[in-house]
Amino acid sequence: MKKGETIPISEKLTMTKEEAAAYSNIGINRLDALLRAPNCPFVLFVGTKKLIKRKEFEEFISKTLII
Repeated sequence: MKKGETIPISEKLTMTKEEAAAYSNIGINRLDALLRAPNCPFVLFVGTKKLIKRKEFEEFISKTLII
């Protein structure tokens, strides 16, 4: 991979809140609330930064009726 190239979201293991919002059409504030929920199945903490596990996030969305 060359410097400056971006990886398509479909190939990423994790996403930022901004990427997940664009990917899912769910607002950043709503995603932030979901990430704060106890036992959130798709949050990954890297230090104090929160990332979203893409596959788990997709599964969560497919099983959830109301967000």
